[in-house]
This record gives sequence, C-alpha cells and structure tokens, in this order.
Amino acid sequence: MTRPKIAYLTGEYPRASDTFIQREVANLRTLGHDVLTCSIRTTGAEHLVGPEQREEHARTFKVLDTVKNPMTTVKAHLRWMTSPGRYLSALGLAWRTAPKGIKGRLYNLIYFVEAGVLAAKLADEGVTHLHNHIAKASCTVAMLAGALSDIRWSFTIHGPDIFFEPHHWRIDEKAARAAFVACISHFCRSQLMCFADSRHWDRLHIVHCGVDPARYAPNPDREGLTALFVGRMAGVKGVPILIEAIAQLAEKYPDLTLRLVGDGPDRTELEAEVAKRGLQNRIVFLGYRSQTEVAEELARTDVFVLPSFAEGVPVVLMEAMASQVPVLTTRIAGVPELVENGVSGQLVPPGDVSAFADALDTLLSDGGLRQRYGAAGRAKVVTEYDAAQEAQWLSELIMSYASSEVRPGLRPVAEAAT
Repeated sequence: MTRPKIAYLTGEYPRASDTFIQREVANLRTLGHDVLTCSIRTTGAEHLVGPEQREEHARTFKVLDTVKNPMTTVKAHLRWMTSPGRYLSALGLAWRTAPKGIKGRLYNLIYFVEAGVLAAKLADEGVTHLHNHIAKASCTVAMLAGALSDIRWSFTIHGPDIFFEPHHWRIDEKAARAAFVACISHFCRSQLMCFADSRHWDRLHIVHCGVDPARYAPNPDREGLTALFVGRMAGVKGVPILIEAIAQLAEKYPDLTLRLVGDGPDRTELEAEVAKRGLQNRIVFLGYRSQTEVAEELARTDVFVLPSFAEGVPVVLMEAMASQVPVLTTRIAGVPELVENGVSGQLVPPGDVSAFADALDTLLSDGGLRQRYGAAGRAKVVTEYDAAQEAQWLSELIMSYASSEVRPGLRPVAEAAT
C-alpha cells in the first residue's frame, strides 16, 4: 500500500519538551510515509539536547526564515493569486478569525503571509496532507494554508491551556474546517465538543500520544529512595508542592533525594527556595536532558512524581510507567484515563501538599506496592499508549479521509471491540 506524503507543522520543532511529536513522526516514516517536518520558528539551541533533535532540526523546513526572503514570499503569494476567488476567501478567513484588536488582526495577517509560503513549499514537495500539533498559532497557519490550496489538513489538540482561550484560537472554526481532529483523550475530546458544532463531532477522534515501551528498560529490583520529576520549571507543574513534600519527609527518610529534569522560567526561584530550606543535597536540578538520558534517569528511579495543576495527558507519565516506575500525580483532566488510582499509581487532589506528602510516604515505605504499581503501569502503556500503534491509527485516519471510505470510529476497531 502506498502511503501519502505528509507534512508536520508546529510552532517550534523539534523541542526537548515535545519529544512525543518526534516519536510520532519517526513512526509514520517507519510505516512508509514520507514526512516533511515544518517549524514556524527556528528551534533554540537549548532544545537540541541530543543527536535525534539535531538531525531533525537540520532536515526541518523553517517557515519564518523563508518568509524573510521577500522574493520567495512574493513569488509564493503570486502563485495563489492565480485563483483570485480562493485567495480573497482565504484572506477573508484570516481577517474574520483574528482575535479582537489591531494586534490580533496584524498577527493573523502575518499568519496569512506564512501560510502562502508554507502552502507553496508543500505543493512543490508533493505533500497531500498537513498535520498540526497544539492547535494554536501554527494551526491557524495550517488552516489558512488549507484555504489557499487543495491540501487536506488535520490537527492534534492537547489542552489544557487552549481551552482557557477557545475563542481567541477559534478552535470552533478549526474543528469545522479540518479533515479530522486527533484528541489525546476522552476528556480532551469532551472539552473540544463544548465549542465545536455537533455536526462535526464524528470527526473528533482519539489518538493517544505514546511512547516506545522497548526504549524503557524495567528494573523491578530498585530499592533506593530516589524520586524523579521531568517537566518545565513553570507554575503549572506545581514544583513547590514537591519541595515542600520532600522537606516534610526529610527527617523520616535521610537518604531521600529528588532529581528534577527540565528547565523554565521558574527555575531560578525554585533553586533559591531549595537553598533557603537547606535542601541542596537532596534536591538536584539537572536541566534539559535527551530522550536517552531521561530513560537512563528512569532506570534508576524509585518513584516518579508530577504534582501538576493542569495537564493534558503527560507523556512523561507514560515514560515512567513504561519503565515500570510507580507514579504519583494529580487527579486532573485526562490523567485518570492513563493512571488508575490504587492499581497503576497514586492520584491525589491538585495543590494538596499533605495528600501528596502522605502518598509519597506510602510509596517510599512499601517496596512491594511500588513493584505492583510499576508492573500494572507498564502493562497499561504497552496495551494502550504504544507510539507505534498510535501512529498506525493516525495513518489510518489520514488515508481514510483521503478517500471516500466510511468514517472511522473514535478509536481503532480492535481496541473498541475489547
């Protein structure tokens, strides 16, 4: 079976914090798709933490860099002006869907300029389907590129932040115009259904973000007292909850350490708080790490901790579970679809320091419980969050919507039957 050439578009690709997109692209290529990766902005050096990121960066089409060449930009738009009705309709769409105010209009006109250049590149490359991740500004560019050309397009919506500003990002219009939408969870799909016209609900499918379970080596013989956090150092991740929990348990567990992988705007403030509490020997800030390095950290971790206030379905939880590491996280959004409380991990109310510390205490004090949670967690990921299986499902959706076949269901038929 010949699979169509597709393009992937995000605001910034590749990024150290979005490795699941890179895995999805790699799996689609393995299936036989020729995938052109596109990025609106050029990725900062801080995200190119491993050879995989550097290789992807080198082969990715950078939209803004290309737009800066006036001759290329003018040539691209003259190409689409040969169909004046379609061109003006796409320009009207950019104007009509812009956020309120002069700034919003200006940004959407810039997105329109970017869309013309992107659409020309895709046409020259023989791309027949464009897929976007995140559904914000880069998705607006995808929508406008689709309006300018004949290319089909779709997007993956994650949340939670886009649902805080649904009208700003016009997710209703995007859901109406896209060939289909990939929602990362049932919860995410339900949030989009709040704003999408009910006529389009049957095109809202569930495609999990996933991991490669084989990449993460289970180590059931862990007997240490090491907790691991992986994520951005930003308010939404709840890192101060972790610091307080470690402080509360420090006396009971003299050998307890917390390792923090990631970076972000709050790192300096968090490091200062750790120093203020005299916990520098217990809490270690590691910065960004490559996928391989994260897997190595997980292999020597006893408990994975994520006290977030808002999430979609964190891929890092899947990575921990694939490593057979017990997880402690918060009962929010789509997380309970991945982590079953008391079976494959512990879920606590967000923002409750006492509950988090108590749950961490329970896990640290019971090696048998950690092993049971770890085994159940890996089984869950292998069955429902395998990146290769999810890429196969996404590929099926892309090919199905390229033909006149009956629309597929929410999830793959084999899974729906179980």
